[in-house]
Amino acid sequence: MTEAHGPRTGVVLVLTNQLDSTADLVVDRLNHRNVPVFRCDTAEFPLELTLTATLGEQRWGGVLDNGHRTLDLAAVRSVYFRRPEEFRLPDSMSEAERRFAAAQSRAGFVGVAVALPCLWINHPARDLDANHKPWQLAVARRLGLEPPRSIITNDPYAAREFATRICGPVITKSLGAPVDTVIVDPAELDDSVRLCAHLFQEWIDKAHEVRLTVVGGRFFAVEIHADSEQTRLDWRTDYDSLSYEPTTVPDGVRHAVTAFMRHFGLVFGAFDFIVTPSGRWRFLEVNPNGQWSWIEHRTGVPISYAIADLLEKGRTHD
Repeated sequence: MTEAHGPRTGVVLVLTNQLDSTADLVVDRLNHRNVPVFRCDTAEFPLELTLTATLGEQRWGGVLDNGHRTLDLAAVRSVYFRRPEEFRLPDSMSEAERRFAAAQSRAGFVGVAVALPCLWINHPARDLDANHKPWQLAVARRLGLEPPRSIITNDPYAAREFATRICGPVITKSLGAPVDTVIVDPAELDDSVRLCAHLFQEWIDKAHEVRLTVVGGRFFAVEIHADSEQTRLDWRTDYDSLSYEPTTVPDGVRHAVTAFMRHFGLVFGAFDFIVTPSGRWRFLEVNPNGQWSWIEHRTGVPISYAIADLLEKGRTHD
């Protein structure tokens, strides 16, 4: 994709892998507005991407150079932090050398980047905080977003006791890496539970689910209707059996989600809710760097335009 250059009012830095088609959508919107974009991946550093940064009176200044173009760090108006990859290092390095070089690269390259005083979608530190699911659930409960009753434990006895108190189906889902949601049989909760932390939650009856994508102050809510038993348990298991319909967000949920975003310092968030048969919205989780392009393709909700609007506008904190 050719990146157009317009008036020098600031450059949008896009940090992601080269095969990120979701980022392509945003870059395309910016290109059509003649907003200058510098796209690179942390994987290109240090072999293909050169950083030279000098500490000035108030901020880091210097350049990024990919061998074809250079980016003046002082000219960055905003950063889209999407899906950058790990640093690519020479195969000839020993394992100890690779660990040291990766740590140095992370502290240096990422350290300079995150110090840029501009708009981030999202700042990596804010992403890291908001990715802690137990923290999400605690904040959601405090704000009245009604997450499921939950327990995190590596004690099989505590897990079985929790399931008994629920008096209904109990599910388990991943606290980190993406794993399908499954219904658990309390009788099968054995000593293997002790091998790591597990999240167990009550099962909530649903009319449908909602993916709520928040970009700045703009809300894009879409109902997700599952047409198979498996997708009623976890809609991510079979996208072809899903149907979608844009919807509105209840005022109470909108206010609570706004407060949630403010609590974690997020500019972007992909929220998942269950809507019960009685119409109550129940919070499940938020992915601060969640996928959204398939929702835009299926429904036409203009998420890419909203992200491009924010990146184009930018803001500084000097």
